[in-house]
Amino acid sequence: QVQLVESGGGLVQAGGSLRLSCAASGSIFSINAMDWYRQAPGKQRELVAHITSGGRTNYADSVKGRFTISRDNAKNTVALQMNSLKPEDTGVYYCYAAIVPGVAVTTRYYWGQGTQVTVSS
Repeated sequence: QVQLVESGGGLVQAGGSLRLSCAASGSIFSINAMDWYRQAPGKQRELVAHITSGGRTNYADSVKGRFTISRDNAKNTVALQMNSLKPEDTGVYYCYAAIVPGVAVTTRYYWGQGTQVTVSS
């Protein structure tokens, strides 16, 4: 079965940086879009960054200029470089991907387990 596994979360002071990674594993035919979402305590999950199979990107207004999403298609990974972190960036960050599994002919959608990011003042 296809799985997404995030890594790189942790505790950081405001103004610091973290790099999150997400690796897709299992039987994969192709990967289309890959996203990073986050969910702060008591709030709705929100899209943070998006990247297409061709490398086009989009970001939430709140992170533009500070976060960068990238992917390595050969390794089936997506990363989120987070700079100039603010306390309001605190939350659980989730990887999300549209994937055609090797055992299927249609696109399926997968969530990672999430990784906690905490930014202190």
